Amino acid sequence: MNARQCKHNSRNMKRSGDSEGEKRRKRYRLLKELGDQKIPFLGPSARGYQQLWDSSYSGLAFRKSCSLPAELHGRVQAALLTLRRKGCLLKDLVRVRDRDVFTAVSRALLGEPGHTYRYLDTRLFAIPWHSEDTEVKGQNCCDADLSAACKALCELNSYFCSDVSQLKEEDRLTQCLKVEAEARLGEEGDTDSKHSEDSKNSEGGDTESRQSEEVDTESKHSEEWDIESKHSEEGCSGSKQEGEWETEFKHSSEEAECSLLTKSKTAAATTSEPSEGKCPSWATKAGSGTGTESAQAQLKHSLSEYHSQDKEQHEAGQGCSQPCPPQVCTGPVKFNVTLLNYMDPAQMSQLKEEPYYGMGRMAVGWHHDENLITHSPVAVYNFSCHDDKGGSSEGGSGEEACWRIGLKVAWDIHTPGLMLPLGSGDCYYMRDDLNSTHQHCVLAGDTARFSSTHRVAECSRGTLTYIQSRCQEALSNLHTDPETGSHSLLALQSTTLQHVEDIHNEVEFEWLRQYWFQGQRYARFCSWWTRPMEQLEKDWRLMETMTMLFLSTVEEDGRAEEGRREMAEILLTALTDRQQQRQTWRDRCHSSLAQTLPPEEAPVDRPFWGVDDPGMPLPFDLADIINRVESLLWRM
Repeated sequence: MNARQCKHNSRNMKRSGDSEGEKRRKRYRLLKELGDQKIPFLGPSARGYQQLWDSSYSGLAFRKSCSLPAELHGRVQAALLTLRRKGCLLKDLVRVRDRDVFTAVSRALLGEPGHTYRYLDTRLFAIPWHSEDTEVKGQNCCDADLSAACKALCELNSYFCSDVSQLKEEDRLTQCLKVEAEARLGEEGDTDSKHSEDSKNSEGGDTESRQSEEVDTESKHSEEWDIESKHSEEGCSGSKQEGEWETEFKHSSEEAECSLLTKSKTAAATTSEPSEGKCPSWATKAGSGTGTESAQAQLKHSLSEYHSQDKEQHEAGQGCSQPCPPQVCTGPVKFNVTLLNYMDPAQMSQLKEEPYYGMGRMAVGWHHDENLITHSPVAVYNFSCHDDKGGSSEGGSGEEACWRIGLKVAWDIHTPGLMLPLGSGDCYYMRDDLNSTHQHCVLAGDTARFSSTHRVAECSRGTLTYIQSRCQEALSNLHTDPETGSHSLLALQSTTLQHVEDIHNEVEFEWLRQYWFQGQRYARFCSWWTRPMEQLEKDWRLMETMTMLFLSTVEEDGRAEEGRREMAEILLTALTDRQQQRQTWRDRCHSSLAQTLPPEEAPVDRPFWGVDDPGMPLPFDLADIINRVESLLWRM
């Protein structure tokens, strides 16, 4: 990378900042245009609720608590209470718009051994769930109680993987039936047309043959109606469906209430009342606020455009050192992590009111779940309890007494929102593209609540195996003399040196500093990450040595000037970036918020040198090295 490319990257960063500012200004203008109006939303007792669900929120699927085995409920809820009692659920210090803030909920990450989950510039390091087929078996990385809790949540994860895959297969079969039905209807139309033509051209014909054909045709039509009727019953939005919701909200234990509520898969449901789910009354209210329907349409278009830009920037990267194409979820579903959440509204001084729909108090604001495989599902288990002893809550007399999930089409003021009450033990799935095209929030109830949110995290650059392989790539260019122990670089090509310095920065800022900022808090509960991180530090130290060898090569007088300049520019770019990022992490570790944490949870501005290895040289003075390289470039 030459100086011209450095300036180009600097301009790109400036444009990115300008783009964020423009997005905020545009958002402000759109919300100002919306004014004081509230967008309508529908709850289970509202007419048209199921129709809205089927037409605009079809990726949402819901399971009543009685759909899961009682024994599994018991083990999972005991596991969540164990994690809470041991103090494993902690608030994260995350980065939002260049400032640190605490999450409102307390969290922990469980998952496949060596997996991490990155959100809001924060990397969480998974406590491994102790399944029988993982490498954790036989390791004593945590005590028996925590191990049992991890196993229970792994069991829930396996249930979700199986259940979501079964739903996917049911969707596929239903779609096949629909296609087959449409094909048969097309064939019937062709047959009727042919019979009509034959009857015109025929002078006699066989009466018995015609009667037989008519009977066959009638039988086929009857079969088609049977198929359509079955699909229509699955997606109907009449009083029966509303009655089921009212009964379910009262937590009845009748067997019929344990059915899954999902999208209708036929055209019959979508064409019976096409406008009901769109809430025509909202058009009148919105029109009074904006003046005309054309103004509404323009606003909706602007909002959709905003969402498209937001989605593009969201998918542009997740903190990786190099861009990578997004993966798409195909084949059987395999959730690799679960993000556990706990919140007690009684311990919150103030909860923000949901601003757009008037849905009530929010525990978690509107958002997309990030850093997931594209179109992968998210499965959520809800457990409400009165206290840490596990007294299960069955909800109050009204919808706002229980916890709820709110959903909306991202940046769409015309489609009403959807509000789904959650009883203790209820589960829901966000499938297909729902997470990317919609946003969701969590609305607080009256009692404490746990949730286990199972995800297919995008871990192509977020596993221990990945970063270990990156370290091996970098260190493969380092030769160590077996007799003297002295080091030297094997290859001096600019691309190789650039690659090594990129890995050097990735190891330090995406792993070591992330771990010592917050990941190390969990070492007192589970020691699984301790040795791997110690090894990463050792590899990092060798990369520091490689940087100094790189500098020595650049400063050699006998080397061709053109090659020296290119190497010096690569080194200067890497070191300048390193210096800036180290200062950012130093500021985060010593921020006023970080200082409020107890010692066992406080971020550590850890020097990775000289502390537990006295023979290791002191850290290199980056400012001094940068000055040396800049002086060298100035003389060239």
